[in-house]
Amino acid sequence: MAITAQMVKELRDTTGAGMMDAKKALTETDGDMEAAVDWLRTKGLAKAAKKSGRVAAEGLVGIAVSDGRGVAIEINSETDFVAKNADFQQMVRDITDLALQTGESVEVLRATHLNGTPVEEVVTEAIARIGENMNLRRMHVLEGDTVVSYVHNAAAEGMGKIGVLVALKGPKDKAAAIGKQIAMHVAATAPASLSEADLPPALIEREKAVLTEQARESGKPEAVIEKMIVGRMAKFFEEVTLLGQKFVINPDITVAQAARDAGVEVTGFARVAVGEGIEKEKEDFAAEVAKTRGA
Repeated sequence: MAITAQMVKELRDTTGAGMMDAKKALTETDGDMEAAVDWLRTKGLAKAAKKSGRVAAEGLVGIAVSDGRGVAIEINSETDFVAKNADFQQMVRDITDLALQTGESVEVLRATHLNGTPVEEVVTEAIARIGENMNLRRMHVLEGDTVVSYVHNAAAEGMGKIGVLVALKGPKDKAAAIGKQIAMHVAATAPASLSEADLPPALIEREKAVLTEQARESGKPEAVIEKMIVGRMAKFFEEVTLLGQKFVINPDITVAQAARDAGVEVTGFARVAVGEGIEKEKEDFAAEVAKTRGA
């Protein structure tokens, strides 16, 4: 497979590796981006394995909570200008409120009527009216004794670039107080799961394989490597699970400990960031100017 400059740049942006190292990694893995990241990590050449989901599309996340139920929806647009449009924001608000009342999944929500019109058609009408492509992409529902929400980079009340829901069990006043802090923590750290038990097995095996190869590169005996992996996997779980992470408000304790100290238990969370995992088409500046001039 031909290794392009764009591929090298993307790998460098993702890992912080040098240009020649990034090119070699792609060559060694036949252009497989995920395998190239692992190759660089194995060689100790990746400064940090950044998250694979790249925020590329625009739009807003809408958040709403009521009586132990919370919803987060994502509606994408082509530009950030539309995300600031009052008409677009009202549509996001209306669909979010509808999702809170009746939504079970994004498919059900698209078919649900909003003021007599299916939501999917409401979005289509907005496309014609505002002049940009839009998409109701995702919906998350979270239920619990208490559900707390937080919006980061808010564009208006209940909507912004990152929306977080946290479900807790325990006294409602205590859950609401610590829940808001934990929701802000989730927005900042983007944990992969609530606990180690919730992590996808494939993710655990992939991390273990990378760490094992890293250890073998050091030339240490297998018995030593096994002990090293146990410690490194424990560190991995601490970094990627919400309950295992150091609490941003007080890094001396974990999120799980902070919740216990407050007399509550975290039972679930959802974090939705605009454009996660969507690869946006790139265009050079000259092409953009030519397009605006009708060239």
